[in-house]
Amino acid sequence: MILSVSRRTDIPHYYADWFLERIKEGYLYVRNPRNAHQISKIILSPEAVDCIVFWTKNPEPILSRLGALEAYPYYFQFTLTGYGRDMEAHIPHKKQYMIPIFQTLSQKIGKEKVIWRYDPIFFTDRYTPAYHIRAFRQIAEALCGYTLKCVISFGDLYSINQNNMKAFHTFSLEEDQLFDFGGQIARIADSYGMQAATCAETADLSECGIEHNSCIDPSLIERIIGCRLNARKDPHQRRECGCMESVDVGTYHTCKGGCRYCYANGSQDSVFKHSSCYDVHAPLLCGRVTELDQITERKALSFRDKQLTIWDRNH
Repeated sequence: MILSVSRRTDIPHYYADWFLERIKEGYLYVRNPRNAHQISKIILSPEAVDCIVFWTKNPEPILSRLGALEAYPYYFQFTLTGYGRDMEAHIPHKKQYMIPIFQTLSQKIGKEKVIWRYDPIFFTDRYTPAYHIRAFRQIAEALCGYTLKCVISFGDLYSINQNNMKAFHTFSLEEDQLFDFGGQIARIADSYGMQAATCAETADLSECGIEHNSCIDPSLIERIIGCRLNARKDPHQRRECGCMESVDVGTYHTCKGGCRYCYANGSQDSVFKHSSCYDVHAPLLCGRVTELDQITERKALSFRDKQLTIWDRNH
């Protein structure tokens, strides 16, 4: 089983205490976002968890406690963009604060296990293609030697984030402009020792030097755990998504980052309402179990291929 921690909220930033408490207790609960009274019990033993994939904009709260994860393989998806507070309201200053945290994390766990995400990319009057190129170059230079991959994606507007984004007057690039932009990104990444890749994009930018990415990446996980996986594509993600199957342990409407483009939050009122239910000792993140809820233990299936092949024996 691969744990996704989490596409739905920034657990390392805001709920690290809760997650480490659940690791200690050996299980957690996840409410089904499509069926409010259906709760899964997830066993967190090292035998059940093949790898943990963390998604975060600020892992500082967990940095000093990585020893609690010693029994688990893991890596981080670390989002670091060029946006200001108008777009990412509660993210600390990038140059003064977040880049040093990225560097520290990389030094602690290794540059292969910290993936830089420059996403989502929205084009606006302020955040023009030229602006993004300058910001990308500056961050890439600072992260040179601290990561091997940079993942980009182009932002989408959904019903949940459209109102928040109205004031920015976003626009899209024509195909030739998009390829020119992608080519510049690829060349900058390469010049600083990184492979550029896209996340769940319909556009094929391989001719620009940008590969399609699997954020929950079976190849990377195999290298980290030293074992082959019997992996399959996650059927619950978009068709363009290359991620392998995982179990997300987060809760929607609980991220306090205040990012205007966020697709996982509703209004700030909904974030306040849900996050006010936070209890570090509760098995459910920002929620309480009621008498109407049905709890079912999810069968924990390892994807590890325990049969050695001739190739494995020779290598």
